[in-house]
Amino acid sequence: MVVLGLGSNRSYQNQSPRQLLEAACHLLAQRVVGLQSSSLYRTAPMYYEEQEDFYNMVVAGRFAGSPRELLDFIHGVEAQLGRDRSKEFSNGPRSMDIDIELFGNQRVQEGDLTIPHPRMKERAFVLVPMLEVFLQNADLSIDRSFYTECLESLPHQEIERLQ
Repeated sequence: MVVLGLGSNRSYQNQSPRQLLEAACHLLAQRVVGLQSSSLYRTAPMYYEEQEDFYNMVVAGRFAGSPRELLDFIHGVEAQLGRDRSKEFSNGPRSMDIDIELFGNQRVQEGDLTIPHPRMKERAFVLVPMLEVFLQNADLSIDRSFYTECLESLPHQEIERLQ
């Protein structure tokens, strides 16, 4: 089971961030089997706060490939939805951001790929929707209590469930 965090706070080709997230789910479903998605959340930006709020969600499913293949695939999805990393700055506005949060029980430490995602445990915008997806799927052999404790230990972060 892979878990992906999705976020957007900038429109692209007349599509709102919400519409871009919906489009991302359709594209991801081409290779992520049994895609399940959380509700949509609006969250205040972190790290660089002088930007619009983000729309975030988490999706989970099965991926028949390696973590590197998944990273290449999601970078392609991001590019289709307007992301151009050469024109961005770290943690700034973007039309689409997809992070690999978990890839089964695998641990990866490469230059541009770390799994589990290194900042996952400090982000309510990942933990809240991720726990929602975990609760939807009783078959997941994930230690939900670990992630619940991570969430409970965070300082307050603005996160609003939209649907």
